Amino acid sequence: MEIRRALPQDIRELLHFLKMRSKYAVLLVFVVSLIIIEKENNFLSRVSDRLKQSPQALAEPNSTEVSPAPAENGSLASLQELDAAFSQLRSHLHNITLQLAGHGDPGPRRHILLMATTRTGSSFVGEFFNQQGSIFYLFEPLWHVEKTVTFLPGGASAVGSALVYRDVLKQLLLCDLYILENFISPAPEGHLTPFLFRRGSSRSLCEEPVCTPSAKKVFEKYYCKNRRCGPLNITLATEACRHKQHVALKTVRVRQLEFLQPLVEDPRLDLRIIQLVRDPRAVLASRIVAFSGKYETWKKWASEGEAPLQEEEVQRLRGNCESIRVSAELGLRRPGWLRGRYMLVRYEDVARAPLQKAEDMYRFAGLPLTPQVEEWITKNTQAPRDGNGVYSTCKNSSEQFEKWRFSMPFKLAQVVQDACAPAMQLFGYKLASSPAELANRSFSLLEEAQPSWVT
Repeated sequence: MEIRRALPQDIRELLHFLKMRSKYAVLLVFVVSLIIIEKENNFLSRVSDRLKQSPQALAEPNSTEVSPAPAENGSLASLQELDAAFSQLRSHLHNITLQLAGHGDPGPRRHILLMATTRTGSSFVGEFFNQQGSIFYLFEPLWHVEKTVTFLPGGASAVGSALVYRDVLKQLLLCDLYILENFISPAPEGHLTPFLFRRGSSRSLCEEPVCTPSAKKVFEKYYCKNRRCGPLNITLATEACRHKQHVALKTVRVRQLEFLQPLVEDPRLDLRIIQLVRDPRAVLASRIVAFSGKYETWKKWASEGEAPLQEEEVQRLRGNCESIRVSAELGLRRPGWLRGRYMLVRYEDVARAPLQKAEDMYRFAGLPLTPQVEEWITKNTQAPRDGNGVYSTCKNSSEQFEKWRFSMPFKLAQVVQDACAPAMQLFGYKLASSPAELANRSFSLLEEAQPSWVT
């Protein structure tokens, strides 16, 4: 009699267990069907999350545990095995979906640092990486550090600033954007700020989900250009950075290459450094126009010759050229820690053949050049002559890069040549010996680039 009573209970438990297995099978078939129909990753994520929550529906309504009651659910160990198998299958199906979506194997995560100085064309070259959809690009994030932390030029203060810049760069490359909250003024509230410098120069900060609905009565000092967004949510920006395949930063505030060694050797980073240089005569000519107030002495001396050029100004120019030269020489010596991680690029070469140099830089970074980047380069290097603003990234590059030659007074060029001769020789910039030679379009001031500049 006891055996007859026990038999139906065993059968009920067996049927319940088989019913649970059938539910998992149905769910798995449902996922596979959706993958075939839908190729968008966000849709798959929502479906998978829903399926992952399905075992919780079997628990008691007031229970705080996911695990079903043993008397009602058969073998708990078997269900846990099914859960583990389901998680593995979900991960595998996610990779298949990426391939179906046309992404293929995304490859390892790359970190790219574009290292330059002001008025060297770094904003233009930075767009080569900003336009790549899988790259999270930041434009001059160290601007906030420079505005917040005061360092005196030279000596221990120069070393201190380099170390601060380096440590902030490391956190940004690791997608820890919260580090910027220590430097943004006024300080963000609830991780929200309308004051991130040149936010609109980073596509990743102006697209969903980072671009939240705009808020009334909130003044966005650095806003997105093509759409209205609310104050920058640093948490959303951090998450967006982590979901992008690669990270790229552009800065004009790091000049000492040797201080970047800990970043290159950090196992969490796969860092590639591109140092962008430009003819120092062209740099000075551009700075005089862009930063007129700071170069008033230069302008008066060049045009009138009355106010003597201060030695302090010349020494600052010489110091800038030397810091660039020393870093480039270190990179070109190919020390073990930097081998395969450093590339020297002249702006003039980019201006003459932008698509070719973009291909070279992407090849160096180990990334494929996408059609979107090629389209942007084609569109923005053939701009009309009247569309070239001081801060514009849209230029007729083949005509612009030597425009300074025909407006710079020769005596100004001579000062630059005297102060920056070692750097100019290293980078292949020829010295002009007369006003006629400086303004002679048929006389090239540029030697051929060296293959050894890619290390």
